[in-house]
Amino acid sequence: MVLRVLRLVAAAAVAFLAGCAGTADAPPNPPADLRVIVFPGGWNLPIWVAKEKGMFARNGVNVAITDTPNSQFQLTGLIEGKFDIAMTAIDNIVAYREGQGAVPVDGSDLVAVMGGDQGFLRLVSVPEVKTIADLRGKTLSVDALTTGYAFVLLEVMARSGLVLGRDYETVRAGGGMQRYNALLEKKHAATLLISPLDVLAQEKGFNRLADASQALGRYQGLVAGTRKSWAEKNRPALVGFIRAYAEAVEWIFDPRNRGEAIAIFMRNTPSATRKSAETAYQVLTHPTEGLQRRAQIDLRGVQTALDLRSKYGKPQKQLASPSSYYDARWYDAAMRR
Repeated sequence: MVLRVLRLVAAAAVAFLAGCAGTADAPPNPPADLRVIVFPGGWNLPIWVAKEKGMFARNGVNVAITDTPNSQFQLTGLIEGKFDIAMTAIDNIVAYREGQGAVPVDGSDLVAVMGGDQGFLRLVSVPEVKTIADLRGKTLSVDALTTGYAFVLLEVMARSGLVLGRDYETVRAGGGMQRYNALLEKKHAATLLISPLDVLAQEKGFNRLADASQALGRYQGLVAGTRKSWAEKNRPALVGFIRAYAEAVEWIFDPRNRGEAIAIFMRNTPSATRKSAETAYQVLTHPTEGLQRRAQIDLRGVQTALDLRSKYGKPQKQLASPSSYYDARWYDAAMRR
């Protein structure tokens, strides 16, 4: 009888431990509140879908979104713990990790945990400027010359024979939406925009002069970045966020959801027309240049960003390998279910 009881106790213990292992990445209960800071724009469609279709809620997270005016505000806020996750350029993570950010703060704890997109970078000019050569003697706008996509702009211009300081100047104008608005007001001759902002600009008569993805090849754009110390303490919430975001991306790519996805885009982009929203959807779901399927990061694309930072970053320094700036633990956990 005693032996039988011991066997039952042992079986119950094994079942309990197995259940704990199986639910290690289960959604938090109650839902975890996450503070996520993003650059405003149509590339946030997966977040809009995940919120509206209940994907965040089903994965145990309640997401509060803050739009950032620029990369400095976003990254310093993330480092200081004002935000939990930032949808930001991989180059921003690298810059602040390596002490090359726009402000001298300690970003050594930053890490990318999920892919987002492949850049969507387009050089767009005012209607009067027809070619890159026409930008000689003009002023172009950037977020910060030390971070973000400014190095892409420098490289695109250099490949056309124009050198910063000799042939053109730059001025800081904030994040993508701020630069877009400044361009519409013709405060600057051109800027690098993330699609689908270029689509909206072209509808208004502005010119797309170059496609950075065609010029540079594979390039990692937005990623989900966080602090490694926070991620290790909040594993279920981070896993839930990644899983919901990846589900939203796949939902967007499903042709059956095209009409609803465009409607969600338009509800969150008041300036979009039906035509521009449809074009934006095509851009976002492009098989090689759009949102990254299942939010999977492209380490070869990260290497392209690192090569540009090695060339233009100051102070110049030897950068680590792409995998040094990306920790796959939470993404892999999210994909296991």
